[in-house]
Amino acid sequence: MQARFNLTPTSQIRKPTVYVNALMHEYKGYAFDETLAQNNRGLWREQAFSTNDSNIPMDVEIGTANGWFFSHQAAKAPERFLLGIELKFKPLILAIRRVLANNLINARICRFHAAYLDLLFADDEINNTYIHHPDPWTKRRKQKHRLMSNEFLDILYKKQRKNSFLDFKTDSRDYFFWAVEEIKKSKYSVIRYSEDLHRSEWVTENFVTQFEHIFISQGLPIFYMRLHKA
Repeated sequence: MQARFNLTPTSQIRKPTVYVNALMHEYKGYAFDETLAQNNRGLWREQAFSTNDSNIPMDVEIGTANGWFFSHQAAKAPERFLLGIELKFKPLILAIRRVLANNLINARICRFHAAYLDLLFADDEINNTYIHHPDPWTKRRKQKHRLMSNEFLDILYKKQRKNSFLDFKTDSRDYFFWAVEEIKKSKYSVIRYSEDLHRSEWVTENFVTQFEHIFISQGLPIFYMRLHKA
């Protein structure tokens, strides 16, 4: 299955870096390039996590960066599977190294463009989803690339199982309120909402990401929503 987005397949990169080679060889079985990832569509539990138990929850983090939350979440919920989605090779490898260094075997990662989840998952295949500090695309002509669009939310809604949630955090006020308008058009219900997460009732259960450390030190608020699929 060929992806519709403009992304050079990992296997066709002429001068692979050490991180490209690590994805293709060193972490085989734990990290998947875009071709292998698509081959797992509808079969992630069976083929990537080696289980026939379709009832085991499988959560997704979109944009793992260097894997601090990725590793934290895998350790926090060892009874659940966790799949990371990341485009850039270096953070992808750093993230999977981090979980394996902590002996966490319930996590996998893949190189993929999150805007095309319909190519990656079958309907009702995944559970909770985490999107933390996606690129805000602040220039108006680039805003069409923002992830939290109504189109994306419609796709994700179909891929998630009932009673799953989507956690969304951003440091961008403009992006947050833009996303609010997109969410109003979606099928999701907003069950958590804060324009300053670190002064909210959910602060104690929040994992502070690398980006959050930066913005907290600058005295800037973190915007947060949890969306629910009933």
